[in-house]
Amino acid sequence: MIKHPKFDDIRPYYEEEIPAAMQRIAHSDAFPLLASFVFPDMPLAEVRKKVEGFQTTHDFQHGVMYYVNEQIIARSITEFSCSGLERLNPGKRYLFVSNHRDIMLDASLLQNHLVDGGFETTEITFGANLMVNPLVVDIGKSNKMFKVERPGGSIKDFYRSSLHLSEYIRWTITEKHESVWIAQRNGRTKNGIDTTDQGIIKMFCMSEPHDKIKALADLNIVPVAVSYEWESCDILKALELYESQYTRYTKKPGEDLNSILTGILEPKGRVHFELCKPISVPELSAFENQTNNEYHKSVAKLLDRRINAAYRLYPNNYIAHDLLYGNEKYKSMYTREQYDAFVQRLAELDRYDTCDLERLKEIFIGIYANPVDNQ
Repeated sequence: MIKHPKFDDIRPYYEEEIPAAMQRIAHSDAFPLLASFVFPDMPLAEVRKKVEGFQTTHDFQHGVMYYVNEQIIARSITEFSCSGLERLNPGKRYLFVSNHRDIMLDASLLQNHLVDGGFETTEITFGANLMVNPLVVDIGKSNKMFKVERPGGSIKDFYRSSLHLSEYIRWTITEKHESVWIAQRNGRTKNGIDTTDQGIIKMFCMSEPHDKIKALADLNIVPVAVSYEWESCDILKALELYESQYTRYTKKPGEDLNSILTGILEPKGRVHFELCKPISVPELSAFENQTNNEYHKSVAKLLDRRINAAYRLYPNNYIAHDLLYGNEKYKSMYTREQYDAFVQRLAELDRYDTCDLERLKEIFIGIYANPVDNQ
């Protein structure tokens, strides 16, 4: 395994660190609960012995994480589909830039599709705000996750951490020969409008400052569109957006963990992943005469066009659009039963009667309606 001490503060575990991590995971207080979710038909002692025996990242990913995703699919997704893998080469390494709807699942479920298609799993960005619990750190770093610092502190600190991340991503893809998954923006899309932060594109370029075309061409960028029929955190997102409009929104203790668990457990209906056509050198070269700022913006918009075009719209999206605009423009795209199911979900907001319910419901509807306008 290629190592670089420069990245010890953010990297996943090396192979020799896996056995000790497996021991800690297998003897953690939460292990019985985790084991019963992933392997419901296997005695606890057997699961513990299995995990204790893992020696490599591959063992852990293929022996546990693959089955975590299988359980999530079986318990909360009615139909899981993926397409676009034929556009990629199993021998090549890519930077998957995805729209971001769910803290864990956007990256996690993709890994199963890659494995099923004969591809290697990717390394995954993981917010430093989530890497606080020792068990989460062990599971994350054993699952090829690496730490990303959230913006904060001085401009100098932000620049330094951005450059560090950029250098790590480039080194991982070009030297370590591992693919990488990253979200198109900092934090999840809360309002259903998927847009690529041009700051992310700028960050990719920081580690190759002398040639902006090569900077991105070397990374083999693949836009990824993830579509959920039912967003498992839709009510939580609507409440957060409502709160941020009327008061100063502050994240509550345990909120991220609650969103992770809600995302895993709540019904999602149909879920589709589309691996879009990779960004090509000719496409990047078309922007060569632009300033750096214009270049970053143009590439971000190119990703947005791919992701929005590939986003799979479901009946809920069309129902929400008709409700939002008070018409029946898309009536042919859904049934009466589907309409009633959406209205029933919307009625669950009635319990938040300390809010302006009309505004809260409008925000909720927007989460589902906005993708129609995006497309």
